[in-house]
Amino acid sequence: MQSYTIGQAARLLGVSPDTARRWADAGRVATHRDEGGRRLVDGRDLAAFSVEVAQTGTGEEEVSYTSARNAFPGIVTAVKLGDVAAQVEIQAGPHRLVSLLTREAVEELGLEVGMQATARVKSTSVHIDRT
Repeated sequence: MQSYTIGQAARLLGVSPDTARRWADAGRVATHRDEGGRRLVDGRDLAAFSVEVAQTGTGEEEVSYTSARNAFPGIVTAVKLGDVAAQVEIQAGPHRLVSLLTREAVEELGLEVGMQATARVKSTSVHIDRT
């Protein structure tokens, strides 16, 4: 299973590394240390925590003044395989993206819960809000 450093986890959660460290120190997300002493978060733990954070909010009140890009790096939180089709969910910061694709594509990519992945979106209609 893939593990993530605190910095990588912070980027996937859409928060600062300091916030991710505080959450780890408070026991909100479990960590372990590698041979070099770096704190790591197990991919499955990070996937579950990212869903929790998205549902409850990060506690950081940041205002965004930019349009969302078409690439959403995140962590795979669910993979549902059918006979031919599959559904993959990615949590990218506060954004949950769901993709329907072939089972073959999921298997070729080796997608599983806890992996880092990027959802790419192509759309002919994009709405931009400024808050």
